[in-house]
Amino acid sequence: MAKKRKDKDRAELPAAPPAETGLRADGRLSRKAYEAALTELHVELVKLQMWVQHTGAKVCIVFEGRDGAGKGGTIKAITERVSPRVFRVVALPAPTEREKTQMYMQRYIQHLPAGGEIVIFDRSWYNRAGVERVMGFTPEKEVERFLQTVPSFERAVVDSGIILLKYWLEVSPEEQTRRLEARIDDGRKLWKLSPMDLKSYSRWYEYSRARDAMFLASDTAWAPWFVAFSDDKKRARLNIIRHLLRHIPYEPPKREKISLPKRQKPGDYKPTDYAFKQVPDTVGAAVG
Repeated sequence: MAKKRKDKDRAELPAAPPAETGLRADGRLSRKAYEAALTELHVELVKLQMWVQHTGAKVCIVFEGRDGAGKGGTIKAITERVSPRVFRVVALPAPTEREKTQMYMQRYIQHLPAGGEIVIFDRSWYNRAGVERVMGFTPEKEVERFLQTVPSFERAVVDSGIILLKYWLEVSPEEQTRRLEARIDDGRKLWKLSPMDLKSYSRWYEYSRARDAMFLASDTAWAPWFVAFSDDKKRARLNIIRHLLRHIPYEPPKREKISLPKRQKPGDYKPTDYAFKQVPDTVGAAVG
């Protein structure tokens, strides 16, 4: 009976917006349709958060993809309405000299979720199969050793009770070019474009070969790869959120009716005349 109830919950996830109202003339999802669908999915993500907290479940979500594929935007869409204490994003910098001497997986293992946590890796241990391989940071024999051992590592992760989901965001060469060029021209996005991104951009087919080898070695029954085509970022975000919700067996929490209590009366309290240092209101001047 419980199985049927879970299947019913999965079937009642918010549906994709109908094509006749949700798509623009160029075939991309409109902002209005996107925001409406995302609002409904945020409600489900809050339910997932409450379920994880209540049950002590452990969830690990891995995002990989080329520069400009939309990993950061997807992660932001997932996390913007939930608690960072439950949804924890891990985006590790380059390893320190000490970390370079450790067992490779060591720096990632410490970030895996404990009970009641959802950990999202913005790039993960698969750096070894991607950027480290393509840019020559790691000897080929170490890359091959990683590809041989990563299925066993992920088997141990799953056997420990962690729900592991791995997503690869696939972007076309043309769309990647458009997005990286936009970073050059937009002062808000300059931080997203590093010298490493420029080097990586020139090596499209080396990354393609590295991706193919990674899939071949690590697409397993217990930790499969799921590919999301992300030229339409809004569509990709919605598709990924719906997918992860369907692959985590959460149940909506039971909630009691909530009402605000009455505020206490002021009694002998009197407002202070302390000369607070106020933040000046500059909005009118800036707009004018």
